[in-house]
Amino acid sequence: MSDAPAGGTVLTSDKLLLSEPNIEGGLLETSRTLANPGTLTARTLDYLRASVSPNTRRAYHADLRHYLQWGGTIPSSVELVAGYLASQAGVLSIATLARRLVTIGRAHTSLGLPSPTSSDLVRLTMRGIRRKHGRPQRQVAAAVKSDILAMLAPLGDNLRDKRDRALLLIGFAGAFRRSELCAISCTDIRICGHGAMITISRSKTDQFGHGRRVVIPYGRDGACPVKALTDWLLASGIVDGPVFRGVSRYGRVAVRALSGEAVALIVKKRAAAAGLDQRRYAGHSLRAGFATSAAAAGLASWKIRKQTGHASDAMLERYIREGDLLKDTETAAVL
Repeated sequence: MSDAPAGGTVLTSDKLLLSEPNIEGGLLETSRTLANPGTLTARTLDYLRASVSPNTRRAYHADLRHYLQWGGTIPSSVELVAGYLASQAGVLSIATLARRLVTIGRAHTSLGLPSPTSSDLVRLTMRGIRRKHGRPQRQVAAAVKSDILAMLAPLGDNLRDKRDRALLLIGFAGAFRRSELCAISCTDIRICGHGAMITISRSKTDQFGHGRRVVIPYGRDGACPVKALTDWLLASGIVDGPVFRGVSRYGRVAVRALSGEAVALIVKKRAAAAGLDQRRYAGHSLRAGFATSAAAAGLASWKIRKQTGHASDAMLERYIREGDLLKDTETAAVL
């Protein structure tokens, strides 16, 4: 039985988009604003949409839709928001509930309304949920150097194998997020005497496009990320556009970049082929693997952060897996 208040309106997606408050670009537009195109210029709306990343915007839409379909309203009373939290406690994760609160709060403040999420009732309800249902956040396993080498061992010379070899090694050596791997373009790569320099123009923590350059050194042990990258580009015939793309069963290379989900599936597939538990691995395993292997190799934290892009040691420590650190203590070098 639903805990939604009696009389709550269950909205269809059409109603949500056409007649109810709709989050767009991080701001809330009402049907009145949309019905009067002279209120905001198209260019202004375009910049408003650009103020929030597409992933964040999709999350806002999903959060608000869930709240309204449950029976929530905009504006909401503090009791209604607290009731929503209580009904979802133990069903949704703490992180998801916290994000829902941000969305509900923004839905109010964007209309010039006071946010019920800042009330004592809502804050204390959320605190009680954290105390009762809080648990350590699940972490994927770090793909340390030994794991990467195990994943590379079964790979052959077909196009998919060449792509996956390059993806695993570049993702590991560059400590890249899966979204960063997907966004790498041919124009972002410069091969030099020391290896490859890859420019990351935008990332999760760099929404304003300041950019950063990551140096990928030549590797040893027959696992050179620079050679793997150049081999993939040469074999695939890719000379512009995204570097990491899908490859069909017939060896046809796609035009579009891989998705983040595809990167995670590739890591899982290669982990399983290496005899590892694929359930423990995901796209983030490459980034965590570099941080863990680098720490095991004795690299200074500032050098690790230079590669990962972390602003502080405190944030970096979240990526270093203690169990894998112990397993990889004899690593003499990251690559």
